[in-house]
Amino acid sequence: MTGKSEAITTGRFDIGQVAASFPSSATTLLVDRYLTNREAASARVFRVYKPTPPHYHATCDEYLYVFSGRGTFWMKDASTISEFGPGQLLFFEKGTIYALPDILEEPVVFLSVDTPRRDPKDVIFVNPQDGTPESFVQQSY
Repeated sequence: MTGKSEAITTGRFDIGQVAASFPSSATTLLVDRYLTNREAASARVFRVYKPTPPHYHATCDEYLYVFSGRGTFWMKDASTISEFGPGQLLFFEKGTIYALPDILEEPVVFLSVDTPRRDPKDVIFVNPQDGTPESFVQQSY
């Protein structure tokens, strides 16, 4: 794996190996590891440890491939809630409010592709008391 400053021009990544490297618990809502981090797009693997309150990203679209685990997820408003599980792809455009209110089976691990790349600080909570970018994600390299 690579740190932020290294330029990746090609790559082969073992998502299962990355997922297995995450800690069993975290103080943040999730822990992620960047696989690629280019201006046009970034790819990350992350594990969700706690339900995520309604939030959005102002600068990028996000594609979330469910690698493992099960939970509930909604986009735009809570009336769209449904379960997700391995093999599903969740997609939403920048500015779309979404939440993951329930973790039904752990570990919940996603492969995420953000276009263009998402700055780690681009996490805007609908209710500011729900958190900050620092309480949302811990980056692992």
